[in-house]
Amino acid sequence: MAQGQIFKIHSDFFYVNSEGQEFECKLREVLKKTKQSVFVGDYVEFKNGAITKILPRKNYIPRPSVSNIDRIIIISAVKEPDLSFSQLNRYISFAKFYNIEAVLCFNKNDLSFDDKIIEKVFSIYEPLGYDVLFTSALEGLGIDEFKEILQGRTSVLCGSSGVGKSSLINAVSGLNLRTKEVSEKTQRGIHTTRHCEIICINDTTRIVDTPGFSNLKFDFILPHEVDKLFPDINKYRSGCKYQDCLHINENGCNVKEHLSEIDETRYQSYIDFVSEAKEYKEKVKYQGTKTESSHKKNNETIVVKICSRKRQSARNTMRQNVYKDIEDEGID
Repeated sequence: MAQGQIFKIHSDFFYVNSEGQEFECKLREVLKKTKQSVFVGDYVEFKNGAITKILPRKNYIPRPSVSNIDRIIIISAVKEPDLSFSQLNRYISFAKFYNIEAVLCFNKNDLSFDDKIIEKVFSIYEPLGYDVLFTSALEGLGIDEFKEILQGRTSVLCGSSGVGKSSLINAVSGLNLRTKEVSEKTQRGIHTTRHCEIICINDTTRIVDTPGFSNLKFDFILPHEVDKLFPDINKYRSGCKYQDCLHINENGCNVKEHLSEIDETRYQSYIDFVSEAKEYKEKVKYQGTKTESSHKKNNETIVVKICSRKRQSARNTMRQNVYKDIEDEGID
């Protein structure tokens, strides 16, 4: 049985790298029935073009669907499209939720002549402990520093369409990935990357290129959990009067007492995420949490459960066999 890592998924085909060779594989039917998710970055066992087992992951993020990564590099554009602090805070908070180190890279620095933006970025995010890097893939600015933060790691590049992810990969890899300009009308990028793919820069350095996306929502956690994703807000939480304080309208809120020390874009993002989490809370409020599953876990293995109709049929057959044995033996 061979082992390797999935470096690309396209349709129902899984492309596996094993000892420098690439194999086109499909999932075994028994693995499909378990409904186990399969991500780019998963280590697998395979034989004769069929993946038979997904090996344990050290981590993962569901969107983009990638596993076994060392850090997330959040790519934003200084210009074209304009820098969105709201979107940046969204990516940062997702990385925080999945407990994966994040690095902030601001590309297209050659298009901006406003030092205030650079000063604001450093003033907000350096105190939070984030590495901040400014680059220009077009002019080669900051590319050596970008190579340095990539070295020896598997890094996921994520960011909205048009921020220059493919251009940065081209600059450090010598590849010629397809790129397009940002639309002048919408100020939005055009998707040039269609799927996640691991790109090897050298023996120890790999980049996961991902499609651009922007509609991430915090519709999977409860409102009182959102402040854990904002260390600049959460550090004041212990001083709040109420344990479940949302730091918006409550009396005795210690966070509101320190709003002058929290950047307004960060606090606004927090409010937006709490609003999304409230929608999730309302959605699950009147829904029962117990559902009949078609799968069960047996010794750390997910197996298909027999439906109730088939279970009853099996019991009836068993009874009939018992009665038949009694009749054959002449037992009264």
